[in-house]
Amino acid sequence: MTFARIVLVFLAAAPLSFGASKEIQELQRDVAMLQDQVRTMQKDFGDRLVSMQTLVQTTLDAVNRTNNLVNVMENRFNDAMKQQQTSVSGPVLAVGQKLDQMSEDFRAVRESVLDMNTRMGKLDAKLADLQNLVNTIRTPAPPPPGSGDANAALGGAPAQPAGPPAGVSADTLYSNAYRDYTTGKSDLALQEFSDYIKYFPTTQFAANSQYYIGDIYYKRNEIPSALQAFDAVLERFPDGNKTGDAHYMKGLCYVKMARNDSAAAEFRTVARQYADTDPDLAAKAKARLREMGLTVGAATTTRKRR
Repeated sequence: MTFARIVLVFLAAAPLSFGASKEIQELQRDVAMLQDQVRTMQKDFGDRLVSMQTLVQTTLDAVNRTNNLVNVMENRFNDAMKQQQTSVSGPVLAVGQKLDQMSEDFRAVRESVLDMNTRMGKLDAKLADLQNLVNTIRTPAPPPPGSGDANAALGGAPAQPAGPPAGVSADTLYSNAYRDYTTGKSDLALQEFSDYIKYFPTTQFAANSQYYIGDIYYKRNEIPSALQAFDAVLERFPDGNKTGDAHYMKGLCYVKMARNDSAAAEFRTVARQYADTDPDLAAKAKARLREMGLTVGAATTTRKRR
């Protein structure tokens, strides 16, 4: 009975074992297929990884070659620039040094000329003093009061105008006038400059005296009198050393008088005629024109300043 039961249980379980075995086989087949797919994917990934590594390495090699080429070109360019700078800087430096030397020489010459003009002015004043002394010696004693009128009435020559007062020399009078001018004693300086022009009108410092008279009037804001004085510089001393300054100051006077056309004409005269002989004064005139919104205009023949 026991054996029979065992047989029956075995027979009943046999179909179940057969079904389980079939499922296991199918599962094993699926697992095998999955393993094949994994192996295939691993192989593809490995191949792709190798390809990517090769591509990256190739790119790195190309970048390195490019960097090397750029470095070589940069070095060559730097070398070429250094050679160019060496070949150019030498002559440029030499030219700059020559220009500096010429500028120094020109400045020295200009200072020498100014010093010479000053010495000539003093010599001129001393000659005027000497001439006045000679004239005093040669001139007879003045007639008594009223005799001049009598001589004129009788047809005689009228009395000659008196020279400078006794003890007044051109050099001393101009030095005193200029000292008073620079120290702000304008009234006294104005009288002294006027006396200098009256007593020594042919000396070199006469032009300077006339110019400073105009400058005193300008600083007092007496513009018509200043303009008249500067005109006298140009009319009576056209070759004096204050001609350019007189033109410039006339321009300033016209600006004060709101006569811009006349002012521009004076500034243009200075900018054109004194660009070489007095560059500082010409630069001031150009600056005034720029302030007025004007330009120098067409160049004309320059006249050298003496």
